Amino acid sequence: MAGRINEEDIATVRERSRIEDVVGGYVALRNAGGGSLKGLCPFHDEKTPSFQVTPSRGFYYCFGCGEGGDVITFLQRQQNLSFVEAIQVLADRAGIVLRIEDDGTPTQAPGLRKRILEANEAAQEFYTAQLDSPEAVEARRFLHGRQFDRANALQFSVGYAPRHGSALRQTLRAKGFEDDVLKAAGLVRDRGRDFFTGRVLWPIRDSAQAVLGFGARRIYDDDRMPAKYLNTPESPVYKKSHVLYGLDLARREIGRKSQAVIVEGYTDVMAAHLSGVGTAVASCGTAFGDDHARLLQRLMGTSTGLHGEVIFTFDGDLAGQAAALKVFKGDQNFVSQTYVAVEPSGLDPCDLRMEQGEAAVRELVGRRIPLYRFVMSNIAKSYDLDRADGRLAAAREGAALVGAIRDQSLVSQYLRELAGMLGMDVDDVRREAAR
Repeated sequence: MAGRINEEDIATVRERSRIEDVVGGYVALRNAGGGSLKGLCPFHDEKTPSFQVTPSRGFYYCFGCGEGGDVITFLQRQQNLSFVEAIQVLADRAGIVLRIEDDGTPTQAPGLRKRILEANEAAQEFYTAQLDSPEAVEARRFLHGRQFDRANALQFSVGYAPRHGSALRQTLRAKGFEDDVLKAAGLVRDRGRDFFTGRVLWPIRDSAQAVLGFGARRIYDDDRMPAKYLNTPESPVYKKSHVLYGLDLARREIGRKSQAVIVEGYTDVMAAHLSGVGTAVASCGTAFGDDHARLLQRLMGTSTGLHGEVIFTFDGDLAGQAAALKVFKGDQNFVSQTYVAVEPSGLDPCDLRMEQGEAAVRELVGRRIPLYRFVMSNIAKSYDLDRADGRLAAAREGAALVGAIRDQSLVSQYLRELAGMLGMDVDDVRREAAR
């Protein structure tokens, strides 16, 4: 971009960008008194909120790590943007046309990130429209078979990518998008072919409704891509370890209820929301990780086990048990507020809604149990507890797992429950943990 952004426009952007609204898209803010708001700092891990926003001054400051600034600085730090890029994002939100200092003539200053987001939005509109095309009959059949009607598809912006190799590219090129932008966005491959072809698609948005990328499901047996699910490749705006599908729909409910329900797939998110579980989200093309946990904790406004809950709808099979064990071995502040909801029949939320109705999905979430209890129970079930050596082996496995936890109050609680499950004296189990 030639020239500099007009200083008056920068001031206007600051004036029209309410810092509490921008920060509130990333952090659950609560009244701190004296006209200030507080929440968990998004720039460092903390248990007690020390991040403060003062709307009247338009500033934020963290008393824990010392980070502070205005709405522009916040967006720069949160999204790793340059000053100019942050101004552009905020100007777009406020409907401000930025002027360049060279001649004072109003002009747009796009930048790659902005163009990628614009291309993604245009692609989403294209895909959504294609769902009504004659070619998309198999996609509509896929949705209908899971009891999603046209209104449901529109609610979740479900789309269809045509089988023709460059239909999207041709459409977006006609709208003025360059190939470099389309490739950077992950919409087009190096040879000019569309990245997604012949698949049902879901847009993956951030909490501010911007389309960051897409998730796509295979629906044709002769699809040359064997993977059942395909996601947008990593791009300047799409980082799979930092995004959750459905977050744009669930953000307010997550903050209001201090609860998040983690399901496995896109149709599970749809089924959960349609069943009244408005806090459901799913990871996209990767396992749920520490960055996802921190994101949810900030939205819930907590990082301690005293407030808020994250509920995983793990399967009860070996894969589900392994996933639960991986979470259990993570940050214990997160584990202590984590629960598991297991459907005895093994059905996921989408199938459960189809077979037993929407009430069954709500009941599934209502039957949640603490993660540690789920893990300990699985250990107990894997041994013959009628035999002394079976009980001892179970105690050793469980004690070794619990013994790695630093918080001694949690260790004591977990060992006591493990002893009860195994029918053993708690002191015997404690001795195994001390080995």
